[in-house]
Amino acid sequence: MAPRGARAAAAASSGSEDEEEEAGFSRSYFLAKEKEPSSGKKRARAAAGKLSDLNLVDEQVLRASLAEIPPKHEEEVDALTRSYKDQYRNWLFELRCGFGLLMYGFGSKKQLLEDFASTTLTDFTVIVINGYLPSINLKQVIATIAEMFWDQAKSKRKRQPGTRSQLSQPFPSQSFDDIISFLKRQTSDDVDDQVCLLIHNIDGPALRDAESQQCLAQVSCCPQVRVVASTDHVNAPLLWDKKMVHTQYRWSWYHVPTFAPYKVECVFYPLILASGGHAQTTKTALVVLQSLTPNAQSVFRVLAEYQLANEKEEGMPVSSLYTKCRERFLVSSQVTLNSHLTEFKDHDLVKIRKHSDGQDCLRIPLVSDALEKLLQELG
Repeated sequence: MAPRGARAAAAASSGSEDEEEEAGFSRSYFLAKEKEPSSGKKRARAAAGKLSDLNLVDEQVLRASLAEIPPKHEEEVDALTRSYKDQYRNWLFELRCGFGLLMYGFGSKKQLLEDFASTTLTDFTVIVINGYLPSINLKQVIATIAEMFWDQAKSKRKRQPGTRSQLSQPFPSQSFDDIISFLKRQTSDDVDDQVCLLIHNIDGPALRDAESQQCLAQVSCCPQVRVVASTDHVNAPLLWDKKMVHTQYRWSWYHVPTFAPYKVECVFYPLILASGGHAQTTKTALVVLQSLTPNAQSVFRVLAEYQLANEKEEGMPVSSLYTKCRERFLVSSQVTLNSHLTEFKDHDLVKIRKHSDGQDCLRIPLVSDALEKLLQELG
C-alpha cells in the first residue's frame, strides 16, 4: 500500500496538469479570436453575400425553361386521376343529400373538378369562382346567383296564366342580407333549379379573410345552393369554426392528390429565383382583362391610349374618360362607367390620385413599354 505522502503528491500532480490543460484551451481561444477580422469587416462580408445581390434570371425566361421540363410518372398520374372518376357518383349523391365537397391533397385539382362538373353535374347550373385570383368581387357573384333564381321564378310565373307579381320587374339592387334572405326562400323539388358553386382554392388570397368566408358559408346553406371546393394551404381548416364546418358548409372531406403542376394557380405569384420586372405584371393584367367584358376592355383601352399620348400628365380625369366613352357608345351612364372602374380597381389595373386642380385622375400603374405590349396582346 502506497504511503499517504505519495498519494497526495500524485493528486497534486494530476490537479496541476488539469489546470495547465484548461489554461491551454483558454489561450488557444483568445488567440483564435485575435486572428478573426474586425466586426466591421465581418458585417461587410455578410452584406456581400445577400440574396438580393445575386444576378437572377428574368422571370419570363425562367417560366419558359420550366415549361420545357418533361413531366415524370405520367402513366401513374393518369391512372390516379382515372381512379377518382369512379367516385363521381358518390360525390353527386352527397351533393344531392345537402353536403358540400372539399377536395384536398398535393397537386392542382382544377382539371379534376372541372371534369367532374362537365360530366356529372349536368343537372346543376355551375358557377365557377377562381379563388387563386388576386381579388374577387364576391358580392357580384352572389348577386348573379340571385338574378338566376329571379329569372327562374319569372319564367315559372309566365307559365301560369292570369298571375302578375313584382317578379316581372328586374332584380332589384339590394343589400347582402336581402340577397341572402331571398336565396333562403328559394325552394324547389326540381334538381334543374339547383346551383353549384365550383370554387377553385377556397383558401386563396382573395377569399381567406373572415368576411369572405362568412359570406360563402351563408350562401352555401341556402336550400338550392351546393358547394364543391378545393384547398391547398396546410392551415386552410383554420378559416372555419365548428358552426361553419358542420352546419353551413357541411363539408365532406376527400383526399385527392393529383400531383399535377399548379400552372394556372401560380401565374399570379412571382418565382423566388426570378428577377422582378414588368413582364409578369403585364401577363397578370392580360389574364384579368381577358376575363372582363368587351366593353370593359374597350374602356381600359381608351384610358391606356390617353396615358400613352399624355405621359407627362398626372392621369386622365374621370370626366374626360366618361366623355370619350360616351362618344364611342361604350357606356350609357356614369353608373356604368363606375362599375367598370370598380372592377379595374379591385384587380389593381388602375390607380386613382388627386390632380393638382382637385379632380380625381386615373392612371394605369405600368410603364409605357409594358402598356403598349399589353394593348398589342389584348388585340
